[in-house]
Amino acid sequence: MKETGIGEFEEVILLLVGILDQNAYAFRISEEFESQTGRSISIGAVHSALERLSGKGFLTSEMGKPSAGRGGRRKRIYSITASGRRALTASRDFRISLWSQFPDFSVDQLSFVFN
Repeated sequence: MKETGIGEFEEVILLLVGILDQNAYAFRISEEFESQTGRSISIGAVHSALERLSGKGFLTSEMGKPSAGRGGRRKRIYSITASGRRALTASRDFRISLWSQFPDFSVDQLSFVFN
């Protein structure tokens, strides 16, 4: 049976793939991760997460066009699948549900974040 859940790190990687769109390749994802979180990450960790997410059916990839800046090498560009979007929605909804149960934070106080 294929695993359908995602952890926090995988969720962030999926979100970054969506944010980067046609620029969602491993090195750029790692740069954006560091920019967004202020934490460093190894390219190997990004590759591992991308492979896991692809194996779960949450991402697809294709080879981009050759780039002169890369010595003619091509980049593997990632895209979120419909299953990946459903996983992100489920993760978001679960987190909202938990936040709404936290006594000091109501969904009303958090609604500005998600609207």
